[in-house]
Amino acid sequence: MIVYDRLFIGSSWTEPSDPALLDLASPHDRSVIGRAAQARPADVDRAVAAARASFDAGVWRTTPPARRIALLRRFNALREENAEKVAQLISMENGSALWFTRAGQPGLTRQANACLQAAEEFAWEETLASSDPASPVRSVVRREAVGVVAAVIPWNSPFSSATSKIIPALVAGNSVVLKVSPENSLSMGFLAELLERAGLPDGVVSVLPADRETSEYLVSHPQVDKIAFTGSTRAGRRIASIAGEQLKRVSLELGGKSAAVILPDADIDTAVAGLKFGSLLNNGESCIAQTRILAPRGRYEEVVTALRDLVESLKVGDPNDPDTFIGPMIRPDQQQRVRTYIQLGIEEGARLVTGGPQIPEGLEKGNYVTPTVFADVDNSMRIAQEEIFGPVLVVIAYDDEDDAVRIADDSAYGLSGGVWSSDEEHALAVARRIRTGTVTVNGAPVAFDGPFGGFKASGIGREYGAVGLGTYTEYKTITV
Repeated sequence: MIVYDRLFIGSSWTEPSDPALLDLASPHDRSVIGRAAQARPADVDRAVAAARASFDAGVWRTTPPARRIALLRRFNALREENAEKVAQLISMENGSALWFTRAGQPGLTRQANACLQAAEEFAWEETLASSDPASPVRSVVRREAVGVVAAVIPWNSPFSSATSKIIPALVAGNSVVLKVSPENSLSMGFLAELLERAGLPDGVVSVLPADRETSEYLVSHPQVDKIAFTGSTRAGRRIASIAGEQLKRVSLELGGKSAAVILPDADIDTAVAGLKFGSLLNNGESCIAQTRILAPRGRYEEVVTALRDLVESLKVGDPNDPDTFIGPMIRPDQQQRVRTYIQLGIEEGARLVTGGPQIPEGLEKGNYVTPTVFADVDNSMRIAQEEIFGPVLVVIAYDDEDDAVRIADDSAYGLSGGVWSSDEEHALAVARRIRTGTVTVNGAPVAFDGPFGGFKASGIGREYGAVGLGTYTEYKTITV
């Protein structure tokens, strides 16, 4: 059993204000796998005070960017050296298949390297020549740290969410309080250990597992200058209202209900093989999952049959089993949420192709659901409009290309999506028409040097690369 009985506050381990430890349950069989201290408002006060003091004293923000970059490269190298432990911790906490958490480790490296490369090329300060010969004023434009950053992340992809915020925030010179989900107390405790070993100055970073009430206390704290949040749209709206009242800087990466558009000329077998990952990765507990499958009427049943065969071929079970593709949901309430949506789909009149609300046989002790495919789905149905966050796919027919784009855009969300075609340029043309933050063509991976974020209710602002780094800076202009 893993135990974290202290909190990482201000770059060092300290006693929590509340000595009670939270029991952490395995999604696979609900046995206790660890215990961890949880932050309360008093701990938030200490973390924010440490961040404020370190920022105002300039112990980190005045460090040259090259030195900040070098230290964060050391942190990334430490994570790489411990990739197997990171993968095992996330799998143990989240129920993600171990093959998936292992496969995600190189992605964490690419994500960090893209940010650090952008930082090396970033225009931290530049001089602009006057455009008016009669007034030879020079403008010195600086990019400076925002201040104290409250980074709040969800449970479904903890290391990726954490590093996508703390690396750009820290490399920009900010001090950071990272609020993580209680379910990830073990993996995020280990992340704190890696940050400690990297050698960040006192006060610069804290890692606090905490509940929603404590999270709201953090984002409402008057000494916090910027909020960086990933999570549900409902929570994002609340955070945006707090930020608006207090004029805090804010970036929000929120929910999604992404569409995969299979064009009439697509190779169905190739598309469905790609959707195995694009739609069902991480047990379907992914904000970018392409769970609305848009199929041309002329090939509709071909797509439905291929998806049925795919889903029925996937092993559901113990995340440690190398043959497992889909593991359990993270908590019993999430398991029940997904099962409720499956029942709702039946009641809405969708055709149940495979799956259903029943718990898979032999897996009753864990938080398992049966992967499900619905056909004959109208895009107005709740199962087509609401984020289920589980292995549930809906197949929607379209008449022509314009109709496909209309349906893809007929959503409150706009985070991700995909287009499948044998003609890459044609797929690219369709991708340009869809109003969503990220579109993959024929299953291409997301590029970490390009901006990532959403349209509409999927968020505000962008992460990754130079654009993501820039959101943790303020412009200052000095005229000479």
